[in-house]
Amino acid sequence: MKTLYKSLIAAAVLTPTLTGCIEEVFPTNGVTEDQLAASSKATEALVYAMPAYFNHFATVSSDAAYDWGYGSMMHIRDVMTEDMAIISSGYDWYTAWEFDRYLGETYMYGQVIWNFYNQLVLTANNLIGAIDEETATDQQLVYLGMGYAYRAHHYLDLARMYEFLENDAVAPQSPQGNPVLNLTVPILTDKTTEEESRNNPRATREDMLNFIISDLQKAEQYLQGQPAGLLPGISTVYGLYARAYMWVENYPQAAQYAAKAIAAQGPNNVMTQEQWLSTTSGFNEPTSSWMLYAQQVKEDDVVQTGILNWTSWVSNETTYGYASAGPWVMIGASTYNRINDRDFRKLAFIAPAGSALSGREPVIDATFAAENLDAYYSLKFRPGSGNMSDYNVGSATAYPLMRLEEMYFIQAEATAHTSPAEGKQLLEDFMKKFRFATYSCKASDQDGIIEEIVFQKRVELWGEGQSYFDIKRLNYPVTRYYSGTNFTATAQFNTTTRPAWMNFVIVQTEGNNNAGVRGWNNPDPSNVYTAGQ
Repeated sequence: MKTLYKSLIAAAVLTPTLTGCIEEVFPTNGVTEDQLAASSKATEALVYAMPAYFNHFATVSSDAAYDWGYGSMMHIRDVMTEDMAIISSGYDWYTAWEFDRYLGETYMYGQVIWNFYNQLVLTANNLIGAIDEETATDQQLVYLGMGYAYRAHHYLDLARMYEFLENDAVAPQSPQGNPVLNLTVPILTDKTTEEESRNNPRATREDMLNFIISDLQKAEQYLQGQPAGLLPGISTVYGLYARAYMWVENYPQAAQYAAKAIAAQGPNNVMTQEQWLSTTSGFNEPTSSWMLYAQQVKEDDVVQTGILNWTSWVSNETTYGYASAGPWVMIGASTYNRINDRDFRKLAFIAPAGSALSGREPVIDATFAAENLDAYYSLKFRPGSGNMSDYNVGSATAYPLMRLEEMYFIQAEATAHTSPAEGKQLLEDFMKKFRFATYSCKASDQDGIIEEIVFQKRVELWGEGQSYFDIKRLNYPVTRYYSGTNFTATAQFNTTTRPAWMNFVIVQTEGNNNAGVRGWNNPDPSNVYTAGQ
């Protein structure tokens, strides 16, 4: 094992931090000046502030090694599933979510998530509030559409993370005994006053959906013909519609909008085998399939930390990052073993020694791989240009927030809920055309077909922060304790339904400042399961 950098050692303090002393109210009713609306450059600055915040460092604390932006939110969701296993070490800052610990309202772990998302919403509200629809130029209306698309994206994440859904361990009641089933989060818009924000209840699922759809309708109006990428375009909007309707299980609408997203992005713009497995550009440069992405640049604080950024945490092939310093990122053994050997996506992970794929995986440095990378270790996310040692290059990468491939799987699953045979056919068509020609879905009943579609989607989007949402929505259990598991012993939980830990808890500071959520929080899911059974 290589020598660790002193900065990494200094950062690895894992003591849980109480946050009851943090009292922060987020402004929501205009932190911009009137002249911003009149200045095209100023308005453009507000536009680019939205994707820039995806890579914001230290929203709450520079001492928390998980406080480095949206990629961290994705990583949190992934380690809550059975698809991403992490070797536990003194350098693993994500153990709270892996081990179901310290997830209550008073811990820093939840504070970072809550503050980060609220600041993301604020960047969208700032733009929306700065543009007058009646006097805006055509370009400003495009910008306005982007603001609505971003806000819909952020609230859709929040709603699905904080909505309380039934599970096998915790009843749908707040600690004060109030019913919280299907409650999401308070809604803050560009017009919300501070007085209103201080008595702002959690939105119901129905009210949140209506709000998100309203934002998407405005985004759709103003983003017609706009390409997608770093900034949302029309295919992004259709993709968000599809995600939103999947969330509430309106499957006909989800299928319809997924098809629109596919058409808008270009049906054949799916990532190829060469793009997937490239040792220099694999999942670190945007491709024509990426419908929304985040971009880290050399000048970003997260890159300049050297270790608190996307590449550091998800790429095992660096000599400077967290992942390769102990908490190696792996695919769950059961997930890996189920992937067909003819599926090239399996080569994005190190095969067990002696297996059919062992030695066929493309690696940046064969010597490094032989000395450091064991079975199931991920190769999916490469450092920039394949540079393993210089964080200025290796961490100046992009990572996808929405891909065309997701839309194919949404279309297939949504269709299968009403027509299983048709959904199965859509899955087989995609897999045979884009993944491996001899694929065949063996399931014949509706539940089996849906589960297979979702499994292939989990493989496709592994490490991209999306599988959590499907597991929670479909009430699938998480299984980590089994013969041959590669999960750390303290993370080996088996649930019988969606895990209780997938219902995020609103932080204490929100209750301190907002009477509307006081007494209506989700119950603490910490320590409700026993590992190894």
